[in-house]
Amino acid sequence: MRFLLLLMGVLVFFIAGCQVEDKRIKADLVLKNGIVWTGEAEMPGAEAVAVAQGEIVRVGSNDDVKELIGPETQLIDLQQKLLLPGFIDSHTHFLDGGFSLTRINLQGVTTKDEFIGRVETKAKELAPGEWILGGNWDHQDLNPPQLPRKEWIDPVTTENPVCVFRHDVHMVLVNSLALKMAGLTSQSPSPPGGEIVKDETGALTGILKDAAINLVTRLIPEPSEEEKIEAARRALAEARRWGLTSIHDMSGLDAFYTYHNLLERGELTARIIVYPPLRLIDNPEELLKARAQSNEFLKIGGVKGFTDGSLGSGTALFFDPYLDQPGNCGLLAEDMFPEGIMKQRLAKAAQVGLPVAVHAIGDRANHLLLDVYQEINDEFGFQERRWRIEHVQHLLPEDIPRLSQLGVIASVQPYHLVDDGCWAEKKIGLQRCQTTYAFHSLLERGAILAGGSDWPVAPLNPLTGIYAAVTRQTADGRHPQGWIPREKISIDQAVRAYTWGGAWAEKAEEKKGTIKKGKLADLVVLNRPIFKIVPGEIKRVKVDLVIIAGKIIFEREESKE
Repeated sequence: MRFLLLLMGVLVFFIAGCQVEDKRIKADLVLKNGIVWTGEAEMPGAEAVAVAQGEIVRVGSNDDVKELIGPETQLIDLQQKLLLPGFIDSHTHFLDGGFSLTRINLQGVTTKDEFIGRVETKAKELAPGEWILGGNWDHQDLNPPQLPRKEWIDPVTTENPVCVFRHDVHMVLVNSLALKMAGLTSQSPSPPGGEIVKDETGALTGILKDAAINLVTRLIPEPSEEEKIEAARRALAEARRWGLTSIHDMSGLDAFYTYHNLLERGELTARIIVYPPLRLIDNPEELLKARAQSNEFLKIGGVKGFTDGSLGSGTALFFDPYLDQPGNCGLLAEDMFPEGIMKQRLAKAAQVGLPVAVHAIGDRANHLLLDVYQEINDEFGFQERRWRIEHVQHLLPEDIPRLSQLGVIASVQPYHLVDDGCWAEKKIGLQRCQTTYAFHSLLERGAILAGGSDWPVAPLNPLTGIYAAVTRQTADGRHPQGWIPREKISIDQAVRAYTWGGAWAEKAEEKKGTIKKGKLADLVVLNRPIFKIVPGEIKRVKVDLVIIAGKIIFEREESKE
């Protein structure tokens, strides 16, 4: 009995000591007097968050965090602004985005003369022999819509090879100099998974699609490591201003090591998850070596493959032909050759435990990929692999429930519909468009959406993606109630896709994606409460403050006034 009393006394002393110790803990940062969207069902809303040592230590009312405020605590009065988990972009070409900021920009060009003029201006800025790169053009914007030709730009680029991408990155325009350097002639055959476009006389037009693009891009000099670092710095600056705290980058292993270089310099201001090409799984040693170096700021998320091309380039793979190109149903991507290689590589990824993210646009491409995923599940057993379909753009109605049944994440980029909705019906008809960007239907059938941008193909700003998912309004203004309006989703669902959905896609939902005690203190403050404003205004909302691991990395100048 004496021993039990002594033991009880020790326990009481220990518990009391812990309570005293807990009261002595002070927060490094406290944000109070805000509208906090936590993303957590048990406490969906709050008004204050306390942070210590890079993690959230308390969520609740202003009174709840009072005792954690000490003399060294940084205290921020949110003044009823909206506090969200840091945005996660689940699909970018992040390093390419950094490079795009200094290359030619043909976005918004509407006439042949304007197209030529921008190329000519860039040629005058460069030394002879330097490549004119970049692009972001869309032939659907031209009046009338038409594919550009090498004859447009040859007279103004006699000393500079040109390779400028359509905005979907599945088609390029090159000039005659670039074709000559690549050894391409009217007799050159198209490679598997690509097309060397020729006119009715058999002459090269300068347009290359999908796998054919590699015939020219392999000639472009590789940027130096310092050039890559500078591009990454520019990309990170863009991410900060848009409230992005995590980035999924569909890049190569070289990008991983560029980010690693920045991490060692203390300059990596976003958590980056890299998805190198699927073909590297054939010899996965280098992938696994990089994965072993992963941490909470930089990691290998999986591998990225392709099944087809894009709608705008006419290379997305459908069961039925394009209306504007009778006889053309699209192309299988290079990753689908030889037959059966996709399944072999996915099986190997399953064996080594690497998630996969595979691009699929057309209804047949998505159907074929879901069949392969089903076969992997049948052979290896169902697991929560966090496998994804990138874009999952056009679906057969019967394929919509298959994503949740197979545990496949729908990695979607809503802003694409703002452009595609202007002309998609001309290419595939109204009926097939009914299950295009089927966000509501996917959620209704239990799928998980991970929101992304596809930057630099589309704007990096996640608020434009949320706006697109919620309103489905197109750039031409013809659909004020939304294009295929039944597929609109709520603001809450859209925000969840760009926070928790992205965390789930990288198997990090226990550490980020919502605001909860114990999670990483990755947070963003918006100047307006997007849940209470007219949805059309969402794209005009500004990011006031961005916090990663409890440290402020961005503060909008106007918000300080």
